[in-house]
Amino acid sequence: MSDRYCVFGHPIAHSRSPRIHALFAEQCGQAMTYEAIEAPREDFAGAWHAFMAAGGCGANVTVPFKEEAYRVADVLSQRARRAGAVNTLVHGRDGRTYADTTDGVGLVRDLEWHGVALYDARILVLGAGGAVRGVLDPLLAAGPRALHIANRTAEKAVGLAADVHAQERGQQASVTGGGYDALEGAYDVVINGTSASLAGDLPPLPDTLLADTGVAYDMMYAADQTVFLQWAGARGARTIDGLGMLIEQAAEAFFLWRQVRPDTGPVRDTLRHEL
Repeated sequence: MSDRYCVFGHPIAHSRSPRIHALFAEQCGQAMTYEAIEAPREDFAGAWHAFMAAGGCGANVTVPFKEEAYRVADVLSQRARRAGAVNTLVHGRDGRTYADTTDGVGLVRDLEWHGVALYDARILVLGAGGAVRGVLDPLLAAGPRALHIANRTAEKAVGLAADVHAQERGQQASVTGGGYDALEGAYDVVINGTSASLAGDLPPLPDTLLADTGVAYDMMYAADQTVFLQWAGARGARTIDGLGMLIEQAAEAFFLWRQVRPDTGPVRDTLRHEL
């Protein structure tokens, strides 16, 4: 009998997670199924509890339910507590819900896979929402020299930077926040944590934002480059989209569920070809 897993979202039909986990399960010889479930916006908790009652073993959670998933958890990992949101749920043998966030791990592993050096780097993160909050801890653990958060609403970025300091991670990096209009200097790595570029929108970014050997990373991905990556590439940056992050965060969730770590390389090749 196969163990049941799923991804919750709204909408969710576009999700590639079922395809990714099917490839992982086949590669690792795991007896499991994985489906996409569109939970009602007003009752994520009900959808999760119904899934558990029907024999569900675990789930991924995507927009707009990551904060709701945080609230249904009985036990939170340290990185989930710091992020204030979760993307992975485990139905424990004791009946309790265990929660974690694997987004930041996925981002850092993808950057490392692409050979991007984070240690002693100056990193700029665009956006101050849940997607960004979930990746800050692993980014800081990689040892950058400085990390700046920029957002349309400057106060939100400043507040998020202050939260990072308050949590006393022990990192050496200076963590600051502000608005787009105050951006200055050149960064080694610029990470777009907003979804704006998929809609053809781009923050007012200065042309001098990227260092000579700078890397531009968009947490979103599409068949064609996002507007942000097009902008960065036109200014000489190396550009990377978020498909690898999606696969790497899924691999971490798979490991939490199955205690087996899949080889992400072949899955990367398959999905890039399909995309």
